Amino acid sequence: MQWVKGLGLGLGAAALLALGIILGHFAIPKKGDSPAPSISAPQDLDLELLESVMGQLDASRIREDLRELSREPHLASSPRDEALVQLLLQRWRDPASGLDSAKAFEYKVLLSFPSQEQPNSVDVVGSAGDILYSCHRSEENLTGEQGRPDVVPPYAAYAPSGTPQGLLVYANQGTEEDFKELQAQGIKLEGTIALTRYGGAGRGAKAVNAAKHGVAGVLVYTDPADINDGRSLPSETFPNSWHLPPSGVERGSYYQYFGDPLTPYLPANPSSFRLDLANVSGFPPIPAQPIGFQDAKVLLCNLNGSLAPTAWQGALGCDYRLGPGFWPNGDFPADSQVKVSVHNRLQLRNSSNVLGIIRGAVEPDRYVLYGNHRDSWVHGAVDPSSGTAVLLELSRVLGTLLKKGTWRPRRSIVFASWGAEEFGLIGSTEFTEEFFSKLQERMVAYLNVDISVFANATLRVQGTPPVQSVVFSAAKEIRSPGPGDLSIYDNWIRYFNRSSPVYGLVPSLGSLGAGSDYAPFIHFLGISSMDIAYTYDRSKTSARIYPTYHTAFDTFDYVDKFVDPGFSSHQAVARTAGSVLLRLSDSFFLPLNVSDYSDTLRSFLQAAQQDLGALLEQHSISLGPLVTAVEKFEAAATALGQYISTLQKDSADSLQVRMLNDQLMLLERTFLNPRAFPEERYYSHVLWAPRTGSTATFPGLANACSRARDTSPGSEAWAEVQRQLSIVVVALEGAAATLRPVADL
Repeated sequence: MQWVKGLGLGLGAAALLALGIILGHFAIPKKGDSPAPSISAPQDLDLELLESVMGQLDASRIREDLRELSREPHLASSPRDEALVQLLLQRWRDPASGLDSAKAFEYKVLLSFPSQEQPNSVDVVGSAGDILYSCHRSEENLTGEQGRPDVVPPYAAYAPSGTPQGLLVYANQGTEEDFKELQAQGIKLEGTIALTRYGGAGRGAKAVNAAKHGVAGVLVYTDPADINDGRSLPSETFPNSWHLPPSGVERGSYYQYFGDPLTPYLPANPSSFRLDLANVSGFPPIPAQPIGFQDAKVLLCNLNGSLAPTAWQGALGCDYRLGPGFWPNGDFPADSQVKVSVHNRLQLRNSSNVLGIIRGAVEPDRYVLYGNHRDSWVHGAVDPSSGTAVLLELSRVLGTLLKKGTWRPRRSIVFASWGAEEFGLIGSTEFTEEFFSKLQERMVAYLNVDISVFANATLRVQGTPPVQSVVFSAAKEIRSPGPGDLSIYDNWIRYFNRSSPVYGLVPSLGSLGAGSDYAPFIHFLGISSMDIAYTYDRSKTSARIYPTYHTAFDTFDYVDKFVDPGFSSHQAVARTAGSVLLRLSDSFFLPLNVSDYSDTLRSFLQAAQQDLGALLEQHSISLGPLVTAVEKFEAAATALGQYISTLQKDSADSLQVRMLNDQLMLLERTFLNPRAFPEERYYSHVLWAPRTGSTATFPGLANACSRARDTSPGSEAWAEVQRQLSIVVVALEGAAATLRPVADL
C-alpha cells in the first residue's frame, strides 16, 4: 500500500496524526503538541462557540464550492474525480483553515463502464433484421453541458454484455408480483424483452425478477408520472423548469450488494484475496439498459395486447398495454422485435477515500465521523456535490477556529469523502472493512450528508432512534429558511410528524436502508447513524426523488435556478449538521438518548402481536419471551436515564461519565448478529435489516413468518421462525444488559 511506503519514508507530524486517529495510537505526544489529554478535563459544549459557528456558515461560499465541484463530470476513478481528491487534500491542509491532518486512502476496486468502441443500443428491428427505430444513445444537449466528451452515456452498471432480441412486454416496475401478473394474464415471458419503469423494486432486482420468468433483457425508464407530476412536454421540463426532460436517463448501479464485488468482507487492498469473476454474485443475470421516456413512449404507445391495470398506467399520453409485441396498425409491423445490445466492460480501477481529521483534546480515541461520497454519474450538482459543498464549508469554519487556537473538540472529528459510492457504496464499505475493530471499539456516531438539498421545503432526517434527541435539540435552535420566524424544528413538524407516547407530536425520523454511505456503518458495524437533508413538500409533488437524478441535467445551474436559489436551504443543512456534529464531539455527556429506542421496540412488538400472534399460536410459538425482553430493555433504559440525570446534577466524576458514554455508544452494537441473515451480505442489525414480510415488525421475524405461512407445521420454515424470534430476544436482553450498571453481570 502506498501509505505504508510513505510512512517508512518519514511522513510529517500531520500525516502521523491522521494514521493515529485511524489506528488508535494516541499515547505519545509529538514535539510541540499540547500535553497528553486528560480524561478529567471538564471540557463541555460551548454554546457561544456553537452560535458563532452557526453564524459563520456562509451560503455564498457553499454556492461557489458547488460551482467548482460540479464544473465537470466526475465519474468514480475518472481524472476529474482524482482532481477532486487533490482539491479536498488542499483544503484540509490549508495553513489558515485546514485540519490537523488529511490523507487519501486508495483501494483497487471492480467498476463497470460502457464500451467506447461498441456503444450500447436499443433498436426496434423488422423480421429481416432491418432497424426500424433506434433509441437515443445520449441525452439532448440542452445547455451545452450534456454534449461533453466526458459525459458517460446512459448505462446500467454491472449489467452483463449481450444482444438479446424478442417481443416487447410491459412489466410495470419489474417486481416479482408484476411478472406474476403478466403470467396470470396468459402472457408467455420466455425470450421477451421487458420494459419496466423505475420504482417499486431496486434496479438490479428488476433484472433478477425478469430472469426468473425467462425474460431475455430488461429496459428501464423514468415515467413522468413518477418524477415529473405528469409533465412531459419540452416546454414543461428542464431548462424551462426543474422537471426531467424527455431525453433524460437515470444511470445507476445494478449490483445488488454494496462494497467491492471482488473482496466481500475484505478491504480491496493489493494483498487481499479476490474472487474469480465466475464466483461473483449480485450482478444482473441478463442484459439491462436504461432509456429516456421519449423513447419509452414510442415503444409503449405502440404495444399490442391487453390493457395494463390502472395502477400500471402512466403519463406518456397513451393507454399502456401489456404486449407481447406491437400493435399491427401502429408505427411498426406486428412481428417487429426489440433488440438490446449491451457491451459493458468490467475494469479494476483505483478509487480513493479522503479523510480530514481534527484530533480531540480530551478523548481523542472517540471518533465522530461526518461523511459524503465524492463521485457522481455526470456533473452531480445535487447528488452528491450539494452535500460535499456543505461538508467543505463546515470543515472550513471549524478548521479556521482550530488554526486560530480558539477551539479543539473534546472528541476527534473525522471528515470523510468516500470514493465510488455510486457503484455500490464502495469507498465507505472498504473503509469499514479495513478498520472494522477500531471503529467498533471507538466510533461514537456517523453523520451522513449526501444530497443535502432535494428541494427547499423542510428538513428530512433518517436515523437510528438514539440520535433523535440531538437532532431535535439542534433543529430547535436554528431559524428555518424563508419567510416567518419558525425554527427548523417547528417547520419540520408541519411536514413530517408522528405522535409519541412520551413526547406528544414530534417530527418523524425515517429509518436507514442502504441508499447511501451510512449503510455499512449501521448494518455492518452497528454505529448510531443519521442522514440529513432538506426535501420536498410531499403534498405538492409525487416525485420519488428530484427529477434530474443521475442524469446529465443535474448541473450547477439546475440547483442555482430551481432547487435552491440563494442557497438558504444548503446553509440550513450546514447549520443543522454542524450543530449535531459539535454536540456529539464536544458534549461532556454524549447526547444519545437510548430510551428513544423504546418507542420503536414497542411498535415492533405490537405489530407482531396484532398481525402475527394468532398465526404463531397455531404453531405453538409464544411471543412471551419477546414481551419480557422488551420490558427488560425499557426498564434498563429508564434506569440509565435516571442515573444520567443524577450525574448531570452533581459534579460528575469524568471516569464515571466516560463509562456511561461508552454504554450509550455501544448500545447499537448489541443489536448485531452476523449469523442472523445468512442470505444477506453485511446486514447484521436485527432491527434494521431489509424486511420483505408485510408486517412492520422485527425484520427477521417478519421475513421468516412470510416464508413459513403456507408451509406445513414442523417444517424448516417454522423452525426458522423460532430461530429468528430467539435472535431478537437475545439481542434485546443483551442491549438491556449493556445499559445496566457496568459492574452488573
